[in-house]
Amino acid sequence: MLELQRTIKQPVSMSGIGLHTGTECTLTFKPAPVNYGIRFVRVDLGGNPEIPANVDYVVEIARGTTLGVGDARVHTVEHVLAACVGMQVDNLIIELDGIEPPIGDGSSLPFVKMLMEAGFEAQNAPKDYLIIDETVIHHSEEDQVDIVALPLDGYRLTVMVDYQNPALGSQHSGLFDLEKEFADEFAPARTFCFLSEVEMLADKGLIQGGNLDNSVVIVDHPINKEELSKLQQKLELNDEITVGVNGFLNEKSLRFRNEPVRHKLLDLMGDLALIGVPFKAQILAARPGHKANVEFARKIRKLYQQKKLVKKYQHVKKEGIVFDINAISKILPHRYPFLLVDRIIHLELDKKVIGLKNVSMNEHFFQGHFPGQPVMPGVLIIEALAQAGGILLLNSFIDPSEKLVFFSSINNAKFRKPVVPGDQLILEAHLISKKRNMVLIRGEALVDNQLVCEAEMMAAIVDRTTTK
Repeated sequence: MLELQRTIKQPVSMSGIGLHTGTECTLTFKPAPVNYGIRFVRVDLGGNPEIPANVDYVVEIARGTTLGVGDARVHTVEHVLAACVGMQVDNLIIELDGIEPPIGDGSSLPFVKMLMEAGFEAQNAPKDYLIIDETVIHHSEEDQVDIVALPLDGYRLTVMVDYQNPALGSQHSGLFDLEKEFADEFAPARTFCFLSEVEMLADKGLIQGGNLDNSVVIVDHPINKEELSKLQQKLELNDEITVGVNGFLNEKSLRFRNEPVRHKLLDLMGDLALIGVPFKAQILAARPGHKANVEFARKIRKLYQQKKLVKKYQHVKKEGIVFDINAISKILPHRYPFLLVDRIIHLELDKKVIGLKNVSMNEHFFQGHFPGQPVMPGVLIIEALAQAGGILLLNSFIDPSEKLVFFSSINNAKFRKPVVPGDQLILEAHLISKKRNMVLIRGEALVDNQLVCEAEMMAAIVDRTTTK
């Protein structure tokens, strides 16, 4: 895989109609500077709004992935983005004068040809690869979808589909080398759907630009000539529709024996581009679709954001440690004798943090609480939980150099066992809710896997300047 960021040398354009909206659109690829990423620009709207190719901007996943900022939308972005990933383009301006990119022949090949025509240019900055060094799993029992990311020093996708239909059956495919395989083996794979879906999609106002030249229709139920004629009228097609003996409308021939699953792999590539950075991993996907792809991309993007966050404060990587005391001191405003978290060992953005506090006889409070029978004050255990929660909040939502967290209430506090010198407090804080600048956190403190303290804490996030 390439190590330097990449853009294109010159602008290049194509025009056509969108698959679902049926609207005319001209799409133009333009070079972009380093660290720009990939952004769609609606040049037909006032202010030319930009929409980053980022999962945070996904607004709809009905038969395609739609991005949006405010009232600006771009439908069916996955084929364009798959071409960008396949050709390893990191920085690109994608201008559109309409709401949906041209569908072309229903594959990514037209966009690949555009990028090749524009030429590629290496940029003077390294790629910001996300190295996936742990297994990440997405499972949906309802949709029967499984997607897994495994550590790998490269980019590899394997996809399996099983629609329990004789015309399609079970299919699988894998991409193992972007440079050697993508353009010829996967980019030409066209979009497809089942005959039973076509009328339903048309009734929903979708596939207005769909026809038998830009999609493959798989016959999954018997249909007579009269029904085919009605379907032709509903889709406003000029040519007569027939049922081929090969199981496809109009005897459509496939470009690959397993073209449908190759297109599913193409869609997955495009949707995972919404992570926002190139990644190194092996992806295994069973029965993927846009909904699952986007949910998985969200999970991987959070992993990327967390890794960036950790690198910002934890300069020396240590086994089993997310933040050591030096990193914690950069995040929290507390200092001796009131810094009550020694390390963070687990962090899930927006969800959960686990910290440690080693309780020593040298703690200043043991001098008076209590002489001869030292016990850690319960209020300080809750303070330690609050500080762990502060790390979760400050790093999940805001810049700790500009904000402070003030806890406004403590509810349902219970103290189960005394904490004494020699104990190690495990501090777990879970984010329950966040509304504007108010958050609710549940904290639990454990010693030797036994609960010693628990409480619910409400906190307000305030500007540092307001406290001076």
